[in-house]
Amino acid sequence: MSKFPIKRIRTLALVGQAGSGKTSLAEALLARAGAIPAAGSVERGSTVCDYTPLEKSFKHSLKLAVASFEAPHLDGPHRIHLLDTPGYPDFLGHALPALAAVETAAIVINAQNGIEMMTGRFMQWAAKRGLDRLVIVNRIDAENADLPGLLEEIRQAFGKECLPLNLPAAAASKVSDCFFAPSGEADFSSVEEAHKRLVEQVVEVDERLMEVYLEKGEIPPDALHEPLERAMREGHLVPVVFTSAKTGAGIGELLEVIVKLLPNPAEGNPPVYLNVPAEGGEASEISALPDPGLHALAHVFKVEIDPYIGRLAVFRVHQGRITPGTQLFIGEGRKPIRAGHLYLLKGKTQVEVSEALPGDICAIAKIDEIQFDHILHDSPGDAHIHARPLELPIAVFGLAVQPKKRGDEQKVSDVLHKLMAEDPCFRLEHNAQANETVMRGIGEMHLKVMLEKMANQYKVELDTRPPSIPYRETIAARAEGHSRHKKQTGGAGQFGEVFLKIEPLPRGKGFEFVDKVKGGAIPNQFIPAVEKGVRGVLQAGFVAGYPIQDLRVTVYDGKHHPVDSKEVAFVSAGRKAFLDALGKARPIVLEPIVNVDVLAPEQKMGDIAGELSGHRGQIKGSDAPRPGTVKILAQAPLSELEQFPARLKSLTAGHGSYTLEFSHYEQAPPVLQQKLVAAHRPEAQADD
Repeated sequence: MSKFPIKRIRTLALVGQAGSGKTSLAEALLARAGAIPAAGSVERGSTVCDYTPLEKSFKHSLKLAVASFEAPHLDGPHRIHLLDTPGYPDFLGHALPALAAVETAAIVINAQNGIEMMTGRFMQWAAKRGLDRLVIVNRIDAENADLPGLLEEIRQAFGKECLPLNLPAAAASKVSDCFFAPSGEADFSSVEEAHKRLVEQVVEVDERLMEVYLEKGEIPPDALHEPLERAMREGHLVPVVFTSAKTGAGIGELLEVIVKLLPNPAEGNPPVYLNVPAEGGEASEISALPDPGLHALAHVFKVEIDPYIGRLAVFRVHQGRITPGTQLFIGEGRKPIRAGHLYLLKGKTQVEVSEALPGDICAIAKIDEIQFDHILHDSPGDAHIHARPLELPIAVFGLAVQPKKRGDEQKVSDVLHKLMAEDPCFRLEHNAQANETVMRGIGEMHLKVMLEKMANQYKVELDTRPPSIPYRETIAARAEGHSRHKKQTGGAGQFGEVFLKIEPLPRGKGFEFVDKVKGGAIPNQFIPAVEKGVRGVLQAGFVAGYPIQDLRVTVYDGKHHPVDSKEVAFVSAGRKAFLDALGKARPIVLEPIVNVDVLAPEQKMGDIAGELSGHRGQIKGSDAPRPGTVKILAQAPLSELEQFPARLKSLTAGHGSYTLEFSHYEQAPPVLQQKLVAAHRPEAQADD
């Protein structure tokens, strides 16, 4: 039998705003359990979870870290899989995947700062995924911390189901238990009253217990375990605990809560997988069952690439049993792999283990085929099973990049693709029109860290600049064009003549090519050549060098020669006829308009609306997703938003976030059109 049966496994993700003390809390728990000799310090760069050079330099978590450890207990040792996550919005690509790997999300709040932007967002995300939630009020020893006011604020913001399991006592130097053995004094409120509220909240989910409680007026804590699990699972109870990672107040009690009250893998809401039919059709939801006897299902929620160790794939087992010799399939792949070694992680330390059961979080090294979000399974018939997608933020902040050193292009490409494998919110685009590579992330800090990681870890440096704006061209009027291509060189000549007309199409309709030639004036075999000539101009642009769109070209007449007509002649005639028509059709420049969704503190709405309006933005509406928060819906030209991330950060003290999504193209203002046309003329003349 395993040393750690499923009932003695716990999974917990520490999430919340940057600066709430999540990493220090993880250190305090590890030290209290005896997993490390003493708690390390974020300031000294000696913590288990912030182990990379960049994290030590920034003194903040920049990626998801796993710290698995044993917690001693009278019932036998428990295995705790603790996940420490970054709190900056720029690194949500590392924080949100943690929610796919745990039964419980512990939302950590800095007692001095109170409820912050990321606090509410993680409460919502965790509830949406059906996780048990625990609120940890940390830094209760901080000066001017209004703990009774904060508890009331938590209940107002997140509901009356937020109830304290313990309360600060002796001037926040310790905590008094309100659940297991309610006794003692508290700095505020009453231990007895808090215990009564907890019991009444829990028995509401169990009619039989409710009757016993009404009859006897008390229920022992042991009898409350199962209904408490149900209340947490259904979101009917969100326990609140108080701690200080610095002084150790409440840390032992938190460890006891994790072991005694938080769900094991069989008690939490079962993870949802998607069954995607191989022949197509709508996917159906299935639940993984925490049974070691069933076929294995594990979800890869983190990939880390170390320059020395190679690729490390971190996964959560949801069903079945995995050993180093287990034959595994990766996603829809048909070629099986064998892990060779299974590791538990404690920061950067890897501890080899002989098996992984449902609930376990383990890692496999040096298998390059494994990607983020892959499903590992031991049955070829499960190739159609996928993870429920994570709702990750869209990477909208971009920088055009190129190597500082010539000849580093391939090395840079390899490194960028490694970074993409590690971070699901980091992506690359290639703009063929501008011939530039654009790296995109969630925000300025996200890309700053990526650039520093490339320089420090991979010794690659890039030049950066704002990416080109994808302007387009179109026409505002109908026109006709004509061209005759005739060339005689002594032998066989070239001849082709084309008549065409062009007309604007509605925005977003693209390009249409219509053949209305009659009587064989242009033989059918040469019509594709005419279209080829036209399409060449579409890509190169006419007035400002940007692709032309939203127009119809109709070829209606022409002439050919039985001997001299060739494809090249009609390519040239089609191109010149199109250019002739464009010059008469009032060509204009279009600029991209994007939807801008901003989430920010409610009191900053006026400042943000003014910022957007001052850059040709239009406010389309607003919403209040939760108390104290406003969501602003707007549209603005992409060209006006280059400085918006920095301005939003400044206006909201880092508590605002935004997404951009392409909406449509609109005619650019005359001043901007003139500027773009003027900038293109020297290039066009040089090409001539």
